[in-house]
Amino acid sequence: MSYQVNKSEEQWREELTPQEYAVLREAGTERPFTGEYTDTKTTGVYACRACGAELFRSDTKFESHCGWPSFYDPADTDAVELIEDRTMGMVRVEVRCANCGSHLGHVFEGEGYGTPTDQRYCINSISLRLTPKE
Repeated sequence: MSYQVNKSEEQWREELTPQEYAVLREAGTERPFTGEYTDTKTTGVYACRACGAELFRSDTKFESHCGWPSFYDPADTDAVELIEDRTMGMVRVEVRCANCGSHLGHVFEGEGYGTPTDQRYCINSISLRLTPKE
């Protein structure tokens, strides 16, 4: 897919820390319960750490107790790209930034959370940057 932000892997390596690169560009996962936004209740906007595109808002963040920040809806349906992921011996739906193609996490449905969408966007903290509301 073609993205609005299109950089070489060399450029991404120069701009991102090794940990950010491993998750955002190589579809890695940070360890559960270690991310800076897992338990954050700050009001604000969550943007892609790689390109700055707005992805999620704090009013859709909820406590899922899964070890990663969880949201029930992106800020805009066009903000994220959903891709079937058949790695790790299972079928999941990968969530990527629609602006730059960076890996954010996965989305799950039908888990019984009391959210308006019945979805859990399970997102790596390291994929996000929170801008608090003033």
